[in-house]
Amino acid sequence: MSSSLQKNSTTADDIRSEKQKLRKEIRAKVRLLPVDELKRQSEMVWDNLVRLDEYKSAKTVGLFLSMPANEIDTRGILKKSIEEDGKVVYVPRVGLDFEHCDMEMIQLKLSEGSRVGSTDEIWNVWPKNKWGIPEPPICTSSESIVAKTNDIDLLIVPGVCFDATGARLGQGKGYYDRFIAKIRSNNDHADNTHRPTPRLVAACLSPQLLEERRIPTSRHDFPMEKICSPEKVVTIEF
Repeated sequence: MSSSLQKNSTTADDIRSEKQKLRKEIRAKVRLLPVDELKRQSEMVWDNLVRLDEYKSAKTVGLFLSMPANEIDTRGILKKSIEEDGKVVYVPRVGLDFEHCDMEMIQLKLSEGSRVGSTDEIWNVWPKNKWGIPEPPICTSSESIVAKTNDIDLLIVPGVCFDATGARLGQGKGYYDRFIAKIRSNNDHADNTHRPTPRLVAACLSPQLLEERRIPTSRHDFPMEKICSPEKVVTIEF
């Protein structure tokens, strides 16, 4: 093996090792948050997010459904987005092949053609994946509307942590980076901003926003455009 190839291999291994150490550290900090504090921080994050122009102007939103514990709670923003703000919401479906690392976003339909009549019922009715997260049931193609390029205006992105440059550390499977690469469009917008869609806005709890430290990144990692924490909104300058 040439020295340049060996150097590249070592660098990739170093990045993976650093990421794993950081995941372990941040997960431990999030687990220390009492349930009431996690709920309070979640509500503050969503209060910040719904004030963003990216949210106000979005007709369609991609939103993750939260894990049973140790993650920002998305129940409130899911309910508000659909029932109060009239957004069309897409939610993730990984399916049974967790190692394939592929994710789709499925349009959430209530009542007609659905087993759920309100967002509150999702956590009780939908099947849950290995992380305990509810997912849209696998239906026929005519019953499931799968997001394609230009279908989602705003994608709200979860993660283990984020830094001030917009870097994101995910759970390690690459679901979101692969999905963004597959669906992102570079079409020009009417406001001449030439911004790709979907717009990428992260949502995180206080321990998940790194103020001074930097997350090690790889070529395939997508940076966020804004990060919503309980205390503030960080806008990334590109």
